[in-house]
Amino acid sequence: MESSTRASRPPAARRLWELYETLHDVVYFTPECRAAASGLGLRGFWMGYFALRAAPLGPVACEPVTALFYGFHSDRVARALPDAWIYASPDQALQARERGAAEALRRLCGSLVDDSELLAETVDLAWRAACSIDVAGRPLGGANRAVRRPADPVAALWQACTTLREHRGDGHVAVLVTRGISPVQSHLLKAAAGENEPELLRDARNWPADTWNDTLADLQRREWLSDITALAPAGLAEHLEIEHLTDRAAAAPWTAIGDDATDRLAELLTPLADAITNSGALPSGNPTGLTRPSRPWPANRDSAGRE
Repeated sequence: MESSTRASRPPAARRLWELYETLHDVVYFTPECRAAASGLGLRGFWMGYFALRAAPLGPVACEPVTALFYGFHSDRVARALPDAWIYASPDQALQARERGAAEALRRLCGSLVDDSELLAETVDLAWRAACSIDVAGRPLGGANRAVRRPADPVAALWQACTTLREHRGDGHVAVLVTRGISPVQSHLLKAAAGENEPELLRDARNWPADTWNDTLADLQRREWLSDITALAPAGLAEHLEIEHLTDRAAAAPWTAIGDDATDRLAELLTPLADAITNSGALPSGNPTGLTRPSRPWPANRDSAGRE
């Protein structure tokens, strides 16, 4: 019975992504993490975003970050990097994101992170999974795996979730490139699948309206989209194949630690992810692809992400 139940569930890579992504995302949407970035002198939402996320790579410039993050127009990145490193070193940015994320998780999860034994078990399992990722061809996953384990267990949990998240993202980008899907095409497919708000996504990623509209028209000519909010059958098939291949590329950590440990980690992460979701901390329509969050996006900032 247990094996048949497991066989009927979504792949482990999909189930665990929905959990660790939720924990990771506090770094983008919580006041603690924005305060941590601004405390370094990083100016505005986007400079903080790029500096904190890119910090494991070192004092990297605009061009490699545009390539690795994939979805952004280079102009958005160029406004933040390399200028961010004038205000803060990558090591300072790593410390700030670790501190801000831990503070945010403690506030949002409350007593769920007070049980030291359960928290230690959760961190150990998540860290085992994160340390088992395959780093070949995974620059963001590999850079995050090299980050030392924080002494604070809540910060260590966030870092493990972040390593797993960036490992999956690297694989997702590889799938998109292999299938010839451009950044704007990938955004439009996800928006039509109901995972993002299209215009807010376009504004956040800073794509010009003409590029966006030309790509939309091209996908409609290819009969992938019925309109900007609906996938046609061929587009749905492509979207599902992308997600299937992404899940397959993200399977290594769960194969490495085994079914029992994977299921136990999912059991431990679920109440934490639920608490974050139920708090309204993560806005709906945000670019991460999570579909459960409930408050509007953007919140307390304009379409460019400024406060």
